[in-house]
Amino acid sequence: MLYTSAEAAKLLRKLQEDKSSLESDEQQRTLFRAAVNEDKEEARPEYDYSTTQSAIDALEAKIRTVKHAINTFNLTHEVPGFGMTIDMMLVYIPQLTHKKQKLYSMCSRLPKVREVVRVANIIEYTYTNYDPEEARRDYEKVSDELSRAQTALDVLNNSVKFEINI
Repeated sequence: MLYTSAEAAKLLRKLQEDKSSLESDEQQRTLFRAAVNEDKEEARPEYDYSTTQSAIDALEAKIRTVKHAINTFNLTHEVPGFGMTIDMMLVYIPQLTHKKQKLYSMCSRLPKVREVVRVANIIEYTYTNYDPEEARRDYEKVSDELSRAQTALDVLNNSVKFEINI
């Protein structure tokens, strides 16, 4: 069946939730308590070990298949306008985000800040060792590039389909 990356991610989450639910149910049913004078068979919760293990194994196989299909797509499909594959963009976007945060901090500083040294009532100044306006210009460029990259990836994730056989 054909899926977009966004649809495949939702499918993957659903499979992982199904597995987690099955494992949670299994955990509750694998042990039980019964009083000494109670009929153990009446207290025993319904649980089929083989069926449960088979169901978990089947879900894990589907999860592997979906993850592999997503990874293969990410490794082989290039994001238009960037000359990078999706997996490279998934590294590039956090790098841009980090750079944007750093540049925001740098361009928000004043070129000269008065500091008071309490010990000797001496006034000192802390100076930036760069041009805050240059940092602001770079911040704006990085911010625009990040938006462009995120938009390109969003478009790709919601429009291009690939095959997943589960």
